[in-house]
Amino acid sequence: MFIAATHKPKMAISACLLGELVRYNGGHKESRLCSQTLGDYFEFVTICPEVAIGLGTPREPIRLIGDPDAPRAVGTVNRANDVTERLTAYGQQVAEELTDICGYILMQQSPSCGLHRVKVYQENGRPSEPKGTGIFAAEFIARHPDLPVEEAGRLNDPVLRENFLSRVFAYADWQQVLQAGLTRKGLIDYHSRYKYLLMATHPAQYKSLGRLLGNLRQHDLETLAQDYFSQLMQALKSCATRGTHSNVLQHISGYLKQWLSAEEKQEMQSLISQYRQGVVPLVVPLTLLKHHFRMHPDHYINQQVYLQPHPENLSLRNAL
Repeated sequence: MFIAATHKPKMAISACLLGELVRYNGGHKESRLCSQTLGDYFEFVTICPEVAIGLGTPREPIRLIGDPDAPRAVGTVNRANDVTERLTAYGQQVAEELTDICGYILMQQSPSCGLHRVKVYQENGRPSEPKGTGIFAAEFIARHPDLPVEEAGRLNDPVLRENFLSRVFAYADWQQVLQAGLTRKGLIDYHSRYKYLLMATHPAQYKSLGRLLGNLRQHDLETLAQDYFSQLMQALKSCATRGTHSNVLQHISGYLKQWLSAEEKQEMQSLISQYRQGVVPLVVPLTLLKHHFRMHPDHYINQQVYLQPHPENLSLRNAL
């Protein structure tokens, strides 16, 4: 179950997404999801790489040109205004400084911050395919490969939004494990809590990570823990489907079989089936499951992050 931290976890975010007037035209790109909803749950660290490296507001826009795998960031009017090295250096600097964040929300299509499908222009003036990644974003991500990172625009998709925030809170949970002092028991307990969330996103990886931890005493704890967590975060990037969610719901409901009447079992199975078919959202069978576990508590199930991987008030599973 979701356990709130003693303080708000830190989340990095493109400054324009919180309404700061930092864009090339002096405007912003405020995201209400970020500013009005997520702001209640995170301490935001705002960043605008273009302003940070000394570009004014308003300013000449920049664009990516050249090789999509190694583009340059130059002025749209004055190509001699090449800020590639400055954005790269700033990405390195921020990556070294921001070691206590649990996620990063970036501005889409930005030549500095864009994560996917940023236009990279060629000599003929047309953008190439495949599209690139912003200079700052690429540098930062290379130094924090396990950190949950997503573009604000993609968070409009309820599946991607729920997946991203599940990973963010898993990352914050891991930070608390490390802050408490890494132990073998702490690592095993963490893995146990994430069993059903892993089964919903990447079932094979749950078994693989279990085998990795089975050799715990044969390896250096810190090295193995970092390898474990990297594999976990990679596995959690996979988005759960109605099929995998239904499978997990069936597994969890099995812990209730000795407590439920025939009618209650039939109702549970009916709701899981309706969810699998797309008739009802995930929150419907989950709510019934939680009700039964309140009536018939099970310590192991109550520890499972899957039942509530993020604050309930975010209602992220209402649209799944």
